[in-house]
Amino acid sequence: MIREPAELDVDEAGPVEISLGILAEAGISPGTRLLMFSDGDGRIVLRRADDAINDLLGEGTL
Repeated sequence: MIREPAELDVDEAGPVEISLGILAEAGISPGTRLLMFSDGDGRIVLRRADDAINDLLGEGTL
């Protein structure tokens, strides 16, 4: 499914706000701990910390 992109601006301090709608689509609720990393030029990935840990422990879904 292709979703409508949302625009945001990065200010000089760096923090950005992600809309609750985008977070909800990704299954991320307020209070969820996330890991963030660069995935190449122009791409930033956010992952639930619990999912990343489970993948490392081999407990991810097949």
